[in-house]
Amino acid sequence: MKEKLEEISENLNNLKINSKEELENFRLKYLSRKGILNDLFEEFKQVPNELKKDLGKLMNVVKTNVQIKFDEATEKFKKNKKTNLEDKIDFTLPADGTENGSRHPLNIIENKIVSIFNKLGFTIAEGPEIENDWHNFSALNFPLNHPARDMQDTFFIYEDIALRTHTSSVQVRLMQKKNPPLRAIMPGRVYRNEAISARANCFFHQIEGIYIDEKVSFADLKQTLYAFVKEMFGDDVEVRFRPSYFPFTEPSAEMDISCQICKGNGCNVCKHSGWVEILGCGLIDPNVLKNCGIDTEKYSGFAFGMGIERITMLKYDVKDLRTFFINDSRFLKQFSSI
Repeated sequence: MKEKLEEISENLNNLKINSKEELENFRLKYLSRKGILNDLFEEFKQVPNELKKDLGKLMNVVKTNVQIKFDEATEKFKKNKKTNLEDKIDFTLPADGTENGSRHPLNIIENKIVSIFNKLGFTIAEGPEIENDWHNFSALNFPLNHPARDMQDTFFIYEDIALRTHTSSVQVRLMQKKNPPLRAIMPGRVYRNEAISARANCFFHQIEGIYIDEKVSFADLKQTLYAFVKEMFGDDVEVRFRPSYFPFTEPSAEMDISCQICKGNGCNVCKHSGWVEILGCGLIDPNVLKNCGIDTEKYSGFAFGMGIERITMLKYDVKDLRTFFINDSRFLKQFSSI
């Protein structure tokens, strides 16, 4: 066995590894499970005890020299690879251009809506997305048996705690906290237990607003919303108001505009009517003002609320609301220059 070890040492001194292929052959020959070193260690087990001390030292020297030879060759080829790669790179060439990022279309439209109402004197108010029954329903004049309180429409967390179904809860908090005159909008995400489709989702984004002061009338509401629609969609858009019902406003109305996708000819977004409802509105019910501690003999006000997804669909000719939530880069890249 001593002769084998001395022979290996002599071979190592004369061995030169000139290629990656030779390096791999060297590894297989000496360092693999079926290699020479592994066989020698198996043979070492049969050596008499009185010889193991000297042979063991010699085996460790051989093993160390084999590993050093392998590591040196490996490092040499790594350096050669790096040098070859640098030789192929022309550092005088201009760098690759980076793609411009883009805002999500919902953020673009939300910022546009906020900007329009800022010009009209509205400030921004925010509130929690998890609300209690008082702020989400009771203060807004919802009867105890109103369908919106049912599990089919609302995501309840506890008996009287739920994910907010509208940002009207922020209006209540604002009216309780500050005295009139008040003029503010409330952007945010809301949640409703609805089936996901091309026109609906279980969560979406709203912007609601209130204006409370002395002698506020429905005419003030209409002129405010006319100004918003003209700024958002242009002077050619047609507008109509329809009577409606909301627990927290009286009288109440829904505002429709001519469909911006089919230009009034009829499509799936407008249900082939040529009109699309974009918001609900009305004068704030006196009971709501009383619930929030506001003097109804002195003050009146209006409120409105719109879905940002609906406005965005009309603005950018998007026919399926689900497109906003699938993170398709092909869709999002279309807004990189906006």
